[in-house]
Amino acid sequence: MNRLLCAAALCLALPSYAEQVGNVDVDWVGNDIIIEAIQDPDVTGVTCHIAYFERGLLDRLSKGNWFEDPSNASIACRQTGPITIGDIDRDDEGEDVFNERRSIVLKSLRIKRIFDEANQTLIYVAHARELTDGSAKMAISTVPLYQP
Repeated sequence: MNRLLCAAALCLALPSYAEQVGNVDVDWVGNDIIIEAIQDPDVTGVTCHIAYFERGLLDRLSKGNWFEDPSNASIACRQTGPITIGDIDRDDEGEDVFNERRSIVLKSLRIKRIFDEANQTLIYVAHARELTDGSAKMAISTVPLYQP
């Protein structure tokens, strides 16, 4: 359902593509927890899994707010192969790895990568971006680059 809404709103997952790998049925009204795998496009060997809530049709009908899903997301990133770092942004702002709309206009789920060079660690932050009010809902995961 979320994919159809995203397509209708010209939703693009840029610069990386998420592949759905799990779907947990939450209740009888069709609410689900979706789990997606995202390959970091500029760091081979790192995969992030995000989990987020997707409202079902009955929930949308009963509560209104038809075109919006909650901002909450969880993230876990791990080394899934030999790590090769490409041309990545190394400043403290980091760069977007993934961006997906969570409503038609104002809200998106983003994953940013920040490189902590001093500790040789990649930091991935999942957060909602709302144009009207920022969101404090976030999750963080790290991938150490330490190699003995």
